[in-house]
Amino acid sequence: MNNKTKKLLIISLAPTILKDGKYWSYSPYVNEMDVWFKYADEQRILAPFSYPDDVLIKPFSTNSIKRYYIPFFAFNSILNTIKAILFMPLIVFQMIRAMAWADHIHLRCPANVCLVASFVQIVFPWKNKSTKYAGNWDPNSNQPWSYRLQQSILRNTFLTRNMKVLVYGDWPGETSNVYPFISATYKVEERVAFRAKDYTEELVFVFAGMLVPGKRPLLTIQFIEQLNQQGIPARLELFGDGPLMQEIKSYIEERGINNQINIKGNQDKSIVKAALLKAHFNILLSKSEGWPKAVAEGMFYGCIPVSTSVSCVSWMLGHGSRGIIVEPTLDAAISEFIKIFKTANLDSMAKDAINWSQKYTINRLERDIKDVLNGTFESRV
Repeated sequence: MNNKTKKLLIISLAPTILKDGKYWSYSPYVNEMDVWFKYADEQRILAPFSYPDDVLIKPFSTNSIKRYYIPFFAFNSILNTIKAILFMPLIVFQMIRAMAWADHIHLRCPANVCLVASFVQIVFPWKNKSTKYAGNWDPNSNQPWSYRLQQSILRNTFLTRNMKVLVYGDWPGETSNVYPFISATYKVEERVAFRAKDYTEELVFVFAGMLVPGKRPLLTIQFIEQLNQQGIPARLELFGDGPLMQEIKSYIEERGINNQINIKGNQDKSIVKAALLKAHFNILLSKSEGWPKAVAEGMFYGCIPVSTSVSCVSWMLGHGSRGIIVEPTLDAAISEFIKIFKTANLDSMAKDAINWSQKYTINRLERDIKDVLNGTFESRV
């Protein structure tokens, strides 16, 4: 029996580029889309063919993809808004064509493309649909109006029919079509057993992410510096690269804290994994997240997460039972960390973190995606 969806349509902002006879796109997006495509007989993508920024791309694993052309558009300036309005008849026409073809329509939100698609899908109430909302679903967070509008349409079960809206975290009081849906990085066979760590020795923290203002890497470095000043020996293994790299290097040099901060740059997943296995904590003092991947990866290998309460982080950390939630200011973060560090059972916290995170594997993600496409998905958070 063939359990595959016959015709799968993906609508996304991620550019789909023809190169060397194959379609290419943003690498993390391709990794997940390859799983969705595995469970469809025919695959089509509606997305821009170009993007204004350079991104790390890779080819899709299937060669049978077809695409619908739409131009890149944005509403971030008067000129771009005028262009978007002029393009809109073509964009809507292409979306109607694409949705009419599909058996299953899958939106990758939030994005300007999917804002338009969330309106167009209303005229196809009988079609099977799903949305992967990769941003912050927290109804109390401060977000752009366009994100709020997409969320309002998607959770409206009168306007949005036959749709499973897949979001990060479990949000009480949501409509019946909103489902917690957890991403994954590692396979079942990459699980490790819990191993107690010595928290009386120098504390090792791991930061893994882009060196951009939203991730607050400089605040992370100041956090480590302040711990050492307060008599708690600590060291940071910093993985990643980005526009703040030079500023970070200058700060470390000026403060003379080279022995506290080890800049690793971008590294292979296996190297980050080895660091997480040895570290005591992983740290992410981010301003905003969709799925805080670095937090989940650290928990998978027994690192206690230290994180701000953004997006679904509080839920992931069991509201403090399997991680340390801090405020995004240096003094408050240090005060909260030291209080918990000195009073909590850290081995128990780390064990709870690893037990929770290791439920969410790539194997499970594949089963969940297959169930979404078959219409049988029920969240198992």
